[in-house]
Amino acid sequence: MNFHSKLVEEAVDSISRLPGIGKKTALRLVLHLLKQPKEESQSLSESIIKLREGIRYCSECHVISDTLECTCRNMVTDESIICVVEDTPDVLAIRSTGQYNGMFHVLGGRISPIDGIGPEELHIESLMGRIDESNGSVKEVILALSGTMEGDTTAFYITRLLTGKEIRITTIARGIPVGGELEYADEVTLGRSITTRTLFSQE
Repeated sequence: MNFHSKLVEEAVDSISRLPGIGKKTALRLVLHLLKQPKEESQSLSESIIKLREGIRYCSECHVISDTLECTCRNMVTDESIICVVEDTPDVLAIRSTGQYNGMFHVLGGRISPIDGIGPEELHIESLMGRIDESNGSVKEVILALSGTMEGDTTAFYITRLLTGKEIRITTIARGIPVGGELEYADEVTLGRSITTRTLFSQE
């Protein structure tokens, strides 16, 4: 794109670095901001700066928070279950279902040797610490990780560490989505749907 303004070009370049935003969308956002009162842009800038300077990560579950205190624990009713996820958006997605009332543990990613990410780069050690320090109050660990090779590798690694502990290890069900058509499902998803089939309920 050729811009008549160097300032517009710099703004578009900066905004287009955000995930899911291309040059055209970035340009629309920049032009929109230029049409708004100056206070709107200042408010946006101040919010981003406050976000970077003030955001914290819970020292226990590693969920994004405004304090170092565990907001995860304050929002649960069942402390016997820990749901292990890769990142904070996964926490928000599971919470939004209204079907889970246990605790969370954010790993901060998944094991990926190709990307140079090993177990040491993730919050796996702190997960084991939480379980050990619970003195047996944690009864189940749900591995809610992505259905990729890296996700499976991470789940397998954690499962090995939990071997020998009196803890139930479960994983989220994977298969055909509600309203999905079988003919459009890939072979791996369809295969997992068959092997993890459940009893049909008329309720």
